[in-house]
Amino acid sequence: MENEIVSRNFIEQIIEEDLKEGHCKTVRTRFPPEPNGYLHIGHAKSILLNYGLAKKYHGKFHMRFDDTNPTKEKTEFVDSIKEDIEWLGADWEDRLFFASDYFQQMYEAAVKLIKKGKAYVSELNAEQIREYRGTLTEPGKEDPAAGRSVEENLRLFEEMKEGKYEDGAMVLRARIDMSSPNINMRDPILYRVAHMTHHNTKDQWCIYPMYDFAHPIEDAIEGISHSICTLEFEDHRPLYDWVVRELEYENPPKQIEFAKLYLTNVVTGKRYIKKLVEDGIVDGWDDPRLVSIAALRRRGFTPESIQKFVELCGVSKANSSVDYAMLEYCIREDLKLSRSRMMAVLNPIKLIIDNYPEGQVEYLDAANNLENEELGSRKIPFCRELYIEREDFMEEPPRKYFRLFPGNEVRLMHAYFVKCESFVKDEDGNVIEVHCTYDPETKAGSGFTGRKVKGTIHWVPAPYAQKCEVRLYENLVDEEKGVYNKEDGSLNLNPNSLTVLKNCYIEPALAEAKPYDSYQFVRQGFFCTDAKDSKPDALVFNRIVSLKSSYKLPTQNK
Repeated sequence: MENEIVSRNFIEQIIEEDLKEGHCKTVRTRFPPEPNGYLHIGHAKSILLNYGLAKKYHGKFHMRFDDTNPTKEKTEFVDSIKEDIEWLGADWEDRLFFASDYFQQMYEAAVKLIKKGKAYVSELNAEQIREYRGTLTEPGKEDPAAGRSVEENLRLFEEMKEGKYEDGAMVLRARIDMSSPNINMRDPILYRVAHMTHHNTKDQWCIYPMYDFAHPIEDAIEGISHSICTLEFEDHRPLYDWVVRELEYENPPKQIEFAKLYLTNVVTGKRYIKKLVEDGIVDGWDDPRLVSIAALRRRGFTPESIQKFVELCGVSKANSSVDYAMLEYCIREDLKLSRSRMMAVLNPIKLIIDNYPEGQVEYLDAANNLENEELGSRKIPFCRELYIEREDFMEEPPRKYFRLFPGNEVRLMHAYFVKCESFVKDEDGNVIEVHCTYDPETKAGSGFTGRKVKGTIHWVPAPYAQKCEVRLYENLVDEEKGVYNKEDGSLNLNPNSLTVLKNCYIEPALAEAKPYDSYQFVRQGFFCTDAKDSKPDALVFNRIVSLKSSYKLPTQNK
């Protein structure tokens, strides 16, 4: 339609203007994580944004590790990040890069700045550099070494590279403006001495570039057209532009900032997660109570649900927080039509049908998903002894309780009407068996049109059901108190964030469940086979999300 309005976020508007005016011919974006931890839900927004822009404008997407800080980086994190990005569906094809691939070019770039009189070697320590830098209201003071000759700076920088100085003894600083209103431009550090083994370059280097120096060089070398980053880098943009300008790169990349994705009542800080792991409160960076991408995958979230979530969050310049319930909404929407609805009993009590023939078994037809016929159907064995949920029987029920109690009749899902005749208690007074009779004329699908019942309950056949473990998750933090303790900064943890149910039973069709397989357990929620602890003979299921929520998707302007 000619009058159709196409909604574009502000980054797309900039890119389209740049293409129109010839500032770039091909759109190239990149996702540049530092391999010092696992990625979380906030990173998913950046990954999918950068990949989506490259795809939309028929450009190229680069995957690049910003591995300039060997003190915190590990190959374990490199591998986990690659796995997460592949799982999300962002395909870098053959464009996998490491900042450390460019260390020689970065060194040569630093030498070029020294020769131009734009960089110098300084002996000030970190505390002195902070002191000389000044404040937001006071200009900085010139470094005593700022007047060194080019020749002396070249000699000292070469000696830094050769390992003649200890860590912290010297740094290379850019010579810009100690009175700049932007503190990032007050002669920032470009290189520091660090005698550390790097995960990629091993012991080849003992000097390492700072992120603010390395990043624009990496972008320029790779021909990135738009360097898209989060808002905290907005004040660093003048330095980014200074580096690419002084190093005289053709077709310099353009940095654009957008607002981070903040989720309410979740823990994303690497320092906090590391402590949770070390203290054994969670069982790793992929514990399903966390919001790392690996944790969400293990819990049972799908790439499609996260893509939908990021899409709903949108792209803007304004920081805001998103309710975790929106993420739950997205996974429910993704799973409700695409997963089979199976029967599982989490807190079992035995139901015995006294008038059903002993030893007899019949196989009943059950649709896998009544709202999606394409998922087909399955056969469920039905016999004299079943397991039902303990909450589906009450000796003395309240008003409007329509499940089993003495004298009441209910439908067993996919099966028959049964009427409660009696029950058996153990010596502690706990009900251990419910005895019923069934009406063979009421078989589901038989066209029975006689009396009606108000309650339908699910079940599993006792001789054929498989025992399993089920894990029910709540928020890791106490939502009423907030994430952090205001007095000491510690986490306000929810003591009920994990409930483990050991004696659960699932219908036999679930016995073949594989890691990451997910299902709807009737009346219980959506569940996923745990990829870490589940074994073929000892299945473990994680609850992804409950079936219903009061969450309403915000009204969007159309």
